[in-house]
Amino acid sequence: MDFNTIPKQFCENVVAGHSEENFVMVMSVGNTANAYALTPPHMKRLVQSLTHQIEEYEKKFGPIQATWSPGIESPLQSKDITKGGE
Repeated sequence: MDFNTIPKQFCENVVAGHSEENFVMVMSVGNTANAYALTPPHMKRLVQSLTHQIEEYEKKFGPIQATWSPGIESPLQSKDITKGGE
């Protein structure tokens, strides 16, 4: 797959939550959003892949200045993710 030929959108916000069975990531673009459910092992591999990509980027272009504030409550809470459509 040639990633250069895939249409791209600028993702303005990403939020994630989890239940015992899965993780859910919601990615928003303007007034629309897509939600993706991942198994725990898939989510772990995604984090590993993203970590690798960031490390490679910073080797080439220098450190990325960003602060994560985990105290900010996500609009997507694990209690809102139901099991099997409950």
